[in-house]
Amino acid sequence: MPRIFPARRINLLVDGTQVSGVQSVEYKLARKHHNIESIGTSERIGVEYGLQEVTGKIKVISVCDELDRKLYKAPEEASFQLIVRVVAPNGQAEKEITFDECYLLDRSTEVTANGLLVTVYSFTATRIRESDIQESQGGGGAAGGGAGGGP
Repeated sequence: MPRIFPARRINLLVDGTQVSGVQSVEYKLARKHHNIESIGTSERIGVEYGLQEVTGKIKVISVCDELDRKLYKAPEEASFQLIVRVVAPNGQAEKEITFDECYLLDRSTEVTANGLLVTVYSFTATRIRESDIQESQGGGGAAGGGAGGGP
């Protein structure tokens, strides 16, 4: 039976600093591929995989000063690490998703009808690593974990 992770209880860390007001974290892992075609038929005979692309969005109420500072830095200083920790109702971390070598792509801001300032930061990452905290600490739990492609 699959475990359900409570999305309402997440901690987001940017280079180890906790971000306040996180509303959502959305990410996509895609692999470029090329179909290997067969001669004399319209079917492929294989697939060649290439670059793995990780992109995502972080939505926060108000702004995130740490991410805003990264947005204006030179590329050699703008890299950062994101860690998303899903926290169980008992307060213990259950799942950790780590994004390595992140760079901000853009930032958009809106003022909602309720008068809230909402900022969305788009980012890209070199790799993603997922781990089940209870498993890695020897606590058992469901099988699974690494869906990442990280080393």
